[in-house]
Amino acid sequence: MSNFESIRNIAVVGHSGEGKTTLCEAMLLNGGAIDRMGKVPDGTTVSDYDELVKAKKMSIYTSCAYLMWKDVKINLLDLPGYYDFEGERNEGLRAAGGALLVIGANGVLPIGAESIIDYCLKLGKPLIIFINGMDKENADYMGTVQALRAKYAGKIAPIQIPIMENGKMQGCINALQEKAYLFKEKGPQEIEIPADMMDQVEEMKASLMETAAENDEILLDKFFETGELTREETIQGIRIGIASVNTIPIMAGSAFQNRGVINLLNEIVTYMPKARERLNTLATNEKGEMVNVRTNKDEPFAAQVFKTVIDPFSGKLSYLKSFRGVLKSGSVVWNSNTETEERIGQVYALRGKKMEPVDELAAGDIGAVNKLGNTNTGDTLCDPSAKVKFPAIFFPKPTLFMAVSAAQKGDEDKVFAGLAKLKEEDYTFSIEKSPETAEMVLGGQGDIQLELLAKKVKSRYGVEMKLTEPKIAYRETIRGSAEAEGKHKKQSGGHGQYGHVKIRFSACEEDFVFGEEVVGGAVPKNYFPAVEKGLREAMEHGPLAGYPVTGLKAVLYDGSYHDVDSNELSFKMAASIAYKEGLKNAKPVLLEPIYSLKIAIPSDYLGDVMGDINKRRGRIMGTDTEGERTVITAEVPLSEIKTYTMELRSLTRGSGKFVSEFLGYEDVPPMLVDKIVAETQAQKA
Repeated sequence: MSNFESIRNIAVVGHSGEGKTTLCEAMLLNGGAIDRMGKVPDGTTVSDYDELVKAKKMSIYTSCAYLMWKDVKINLLDLPGYYDFEGERNEGLRAAGGALLVIGANGVLPIGAESIIDYCLKLGKPLIIFINGMDKENADYMGTVQALRAKYAGKIAPIQIPIMENGKMQGCINALQEKAYLFKEKGPQEIEIPADMMDQVEEMKASLMETAAENDEILLDKFFETGELTREETIQGIRIGIASVNTIPIMAGSAFQNRGVINLLNEIVTYMPKARERLNTLATNEKGEMVNVRTNKDEPFAAQVFKTVIDPFSGKLSYLKSFRGVLKSGSVVWNSNTETEERIGQVYALRGKKMEPVDELAAGDIGAVNKLGNTNTGDTLCDPSAKVKFPAIFFPKPTLFMAVSAAQKGDEDKVFAGLAKLKEEDYTFSIEKSPETAEMVLGGQGDIQLELLAKKVKSRYGVEMKLTEPKIAYRETIRGSAEAEGKHKKQSGGHGQYGHVKIRFSACEEDFVFGEEVVGGAVPKNYFPAVEKGLREAMEHGPLAGYPVTGLKAVLYDGSYHDVDSNELSFKMAASIAYKEGLKNAKPVLLEPIYSLKIAIPSDYLGDVMGDINKRRGRIMGTDTEGERTVITAEVPLSEIKTYTMELRSLTRGSGKFVSEFLGYEDVPPMLVDKIVAETQAQKA
């Protein structure tokens, strides 16, 4: 059984291409979990075991693997770095006790890193930053540190000084331990600290002492009195700072060349919180009270499912983070979300796609169980005698929408059945039928995610689907008024057909209003409903481009009938004829859907984003400042924001987010009407 005292659960995060998966491989190799490092381009890494991941050469799922280091079990959660997979990232961070952010040594704060740091700070998630790629030409460690310091003043604490030669990192000095190492094939070799670097070491030691002192009042008092702290006190203060996310230590190396990775593992064991030290795990008990679930092996079991994987062959696999107690194979647990019992089959430890059977899952550990019928991502599993429920995992709402159809006619049901199964493992996409256009619309976080969903449906369920730009649900209305006559007369032996109406059309605020001012029985009352029905059916197609009509008032004021030939159908047809004639002359206009956008961006990008909204025919309704971020409220036509997800990322280096909500309809500018009408007619053709 794992000892909860000696577990570290580390989420490895960073933007796509920074080397997270390669760093995980190097750590697994050093821990003896694998005998050689796989390569991302070759698809041979432990984390990237899925065929789609190998083809894309980027992480798209949370992958778990463990290693042992100095009698400590380190569970690594390799999280996708690309924006489209924020939901996967949130799942992994819920299970992790701390995060390891991997960034390039490029002298700048990289794309995506800022949002990850901010998210960890918001969650109170302890964080180490590993500056990767120190084997590359012109690797800039200090420039990268300075870029981090400029943004997160007072929090950044480099604990290493790279030993550089010819622009590449050849070793490092641990300022706290006052030890220097050169990287060798068999691992780091301790050497004397180079004399010309002693000043840097002393400067870094002093900086770390000051950082440590600021995290603890007792240490601060001593530091003021004596001007220094012991090595043990400095380490203690740094640990306190990391746990409270007041301090973010910085390390460096090369994952590809496995340099600096052993030092990193040592520091993870030294500084990152043990599973039992995680104190901020809140849950709700049966009375609805908030309780703090402490990681204790002797208390009743409680865990949360943080990820679900659906395999067409082996079924449903649930990844668990145990927060309390011990889960044994064969036990019965309570699902607090579905309020049902679940029988646990085999418990597994995870190492990529390999599932290792284990007898039990200890408090603080990460593992998996399969074939839970009533359990989904985010659900709490607990001892039936001590019921608790953990908060739901946050999943962003879809922002990019595409119409989805089957490539082969007749395969529609298979496509939607496949997507419904995928919905069990990915809560960040939606599939709904548009009542406006009758299209099936797939919503997600970006084009990469939607493209991969299509590939998953094909690879897992053998059916191909097409993604196309969704139609926009335009409307038509009138801005003037007109009177029109409709006469339907047909004689074909025996009873004929006769209906005759005169109708006044005008604009109104409601969707449709029908009235009558017929005098003298020119049209009998029993035909009024047929006239109204004829108009309602005709309103499904407007005079400009055939879009549904709204905001129409129609008043029947005159007409005539025939004692024998008049019937309901005849008056329906007459109303339709009057409608077509009248609306042409009542100043018809095209309406487009307008959406309200709330756009959250770093304040630096305010001018660029507002300028872009203006180009999209949008109106800025206001701005609010929330910390270093600005929230813009704007109203924009839907046709101008169909791919805004990607465009906002491009404008804000990935740091901008938005939510949208349907607001209403407004007139399409006259200069665009002809183009939309032509496009609509071409689509119909």
